[in-house]
Amino acid sequence: MQQQEFFKERLTKSVGQFDITGKTLLVPDMSPFGARLLTSSFRAYGVPARVMPTYTGLALGKEYTSGKECFPCQVTLGDILYFLQQEKQRLGADFYPGDYVYFMPEADGPCRFGMYNKMHRLVLDKFPEFEDVNITYLSSTDAYSSSMIMPPEKSRLFRRLAYVATIISDVLDRVVWRVRPYERVPGETDAFMDQALQEMQTRIEQMGETRNFKTLFSLLEDIVVRAKELIDPDKPRRPRIGIIGEIYLRTHPQSNQHLIREIETYGGEVVDASLGEWFNFVAYSNLRDTKRLWRIAWKKGDVNGLFQASRKWLDYQIEIKYQMWRQDQTYARALKHLDIEEDHRIASLEKKLDNDRLFNFDIGTEAAISIGGALAYVHENYDGVVNVFPFTCMPSTICSAILKPILLEKKVPFLDTSYDGSIQPNRDLAIRTFMYQAQQRKEKREQKNRD
Repeated sequence: MQQQEFFKERLTKSVGQFDITGKTLLVPDMSPFGARLLTSSFRAYGVPARVMPTYTGLALGKEYTSGKECFPCQVTLGDILYFLQQEKQRLGADFYPGDYVYFMPEADGPCRFGMYNKMHRLVLDKFPEFEDVNITYLSSTDAYSSSMIMPPEKSRLFRRLAYVATIISDVLDRVVWRVRPYERVPGETDAFMDQALQEMQTRIEQMGETRNFKTLFSLLEDIVVRAKELIDPDKPRRPRIGIIGEIYLRTHPQSNQHLIREIETYGGEVVDASLGEWFNFVAYSNLRDTKRLWRIAWKKGDVNGLFQASRKWLDYQIEIKYQMWRQDQTYARALKHLDIEEDHRIASLEKKLDNDRLFNFDIGTEAAISIGGALAYVHENYDGVVNVFPFTCMPSTICSAILKPILLEKKVPFLDTSYDGSIQPNRDLAIRTFMYQAQQRKEKREQKNRD
């Protein structure tokens, strides 16, 4: 009983939402652009955040897990353990764990992601020297509100900046995927975009609390203009491949064994589902839940419930309008110069699923936007779809079960790629075969258009 009370106390007092002002916020790497622009947004509001080195501590992550966890859980656990051990070794007697806060967001629903930060707490407590490293999070239950981890006068403004920074990172990703397969000089795109990322990080941090988003948009437009010059116009367009799946695995290059580069190597042009899509989906889902609560309160005659649901409904409507406004602003600057792919609207994805009676947003999870996103790719004449997910991931397994027969009927190449840290012996062959099929589809589609 005493042990249970101890664990309960650790999971409530050392894992929570508390003011992180003055603490070094340790952010796991995920999307190379997204994670770094997020930390720049934190730094703009006085939080010395930093992205931890990633994948170097995978052996540690596997050592302290059973193998039943999602692969991202093992990767991120390894990242924090490796970083803290290296930091303790570097600082020696000056190492003070209370100076650090580990940032591990969460989501509700059946996905195991909602329990990562609790499990990581239990593992960190196995190391007495790391017991004072607290864990904080933002949650999908309130659309990732930052009001509990920053002073009120900063939290709302930070959240707006962080969202814009996320959309900018999505655009930078799409610029890379549009330019790199057609670059004149191999490696030139990556070198340029590394420099561009540093420029954008500096601009976000310098902007601070001024909220002068025009300066960010101007820099983004300039980056796109310069990136376009790297394209060799004589190179023909390749088959377009759309990626869906679990958000961490599909955006973390090391965990998916650099899948996008592999597809490019074998002749594809890739578009991965964006980070912004997930945040838009969370806000949209919360709005749907609020409508359901309003209907329940109406049936019960609950006046207070109606009032509370109405307030939340208005808040989420404003949130969604703001997201769409900023997203359109950001993409418009890039689309003036380069034909990158725009993002999918969540409402249109739901409509597509409802019309075909394939899935329902009430079920929740990433399966909703993955299935809808895959069908949107098909509608947009993509030549193949890849589903990326951790081994045993429930939402992605649902996606595969629903999409395989549909895409087979539509004669659209489809590839499942699951990851657990091991190298599958047939991976290279599977990708090469998939890309051959995608190329065949592209040629048939173009021939049909000519006829």
